[in-house]
Amino acid sequence: MYSKGPRAPPPPPPKLAVPGVKYTVAVASGKGGVGKSTTSVNLALALAMRSKKQVAILDADIYGPTIPRMLNLTDKKPDVNPDSKNFVPLSNYGLKTMSMGFLVPEDSPLVWRGPMVMGALEQLLYKVDWGQTHILVIDLPPGTGDAQLTLTQRVALSGAVIVSTPQDVALISARRGVNMFKKVNVPILGIVENMSSFICPKCEECSYIFGKEGAKKTAGEMGLDYLGDIPLDMRIREQSDSGKPIVVTDPESIQSKRYLELADKVLQRLEQEV
Repeated sequence: MYSKGPRAPPPPPPKLAVPGVKYTVAVASGKGGVGKSTTSVNLALALAMRSKKQVAILDADIYGPTIPRMLNLTDKKPDVNPDSKNFVPLSNYGLKTMSMGFLVPEDSPLVWRGPMVMGALEQLLYKVDWGQTHILVIDLPPGTGDAQLTLTQRVALSGAVIVSTPQDVALISARRGVNMFKKVNVPILGIVENMSSFICPKCEECSYIFGKEGAKKTAGEMGLDYLGDIPLDMRIREQSDSGKPIVVTDPESIQSKRYLELADKVLQRLEQEV
């Protein structure tokens, strides 16, 4: 008798679309501290402005949710639909929103292991009445760990936007993020260079604090679209902390126009991927 060889691993489960959502876009970074969540919020608002359709955002950072504060929804609680038993997403500035931050106090730590985190993420995705939503932006937690990989394997993503600063350390991590999405066959819509430069408000001198055009060069080397750059600006930080995103409060500003240009490119890439 011939011995049987090792069994092939079972195929991964099929990716599931989010009910009612046409496009699902992940915003990711290989590491924290690059301004990914700020980019996610302003991009989602810019997408709503440009598409003139319903856009939603999911805060997928279970351990460190920040979207409620950025959208001035701190201490708010979502209702539950009595018929579907699903959460009804909260809304501000016309943007539907769901986050673990609505379910636990802002300063309360979550000491959960992987399976509990994945269970929570699936609840936030599939047990929410998103309604008819044109684009759902998923603000992924930083890194390329189990939560990020499992989510990208289970959710039918339309594409991913990678956020990085120009510095080499951040770009190394950004490359890891790109390769993670490639492994699970998620289209990369492009790379955004955040905190690209700083213009002194007094003398107007431009300084490249984190390096110059690092993300643009990386995009070229990896054969990816470069979606643009967002400058390091105090107003963006102040507006995010106060729950008043700059795209809403000052849509004519240079900073807001960068986000709107980013939204135009993302919409164009989504159409190309269909």
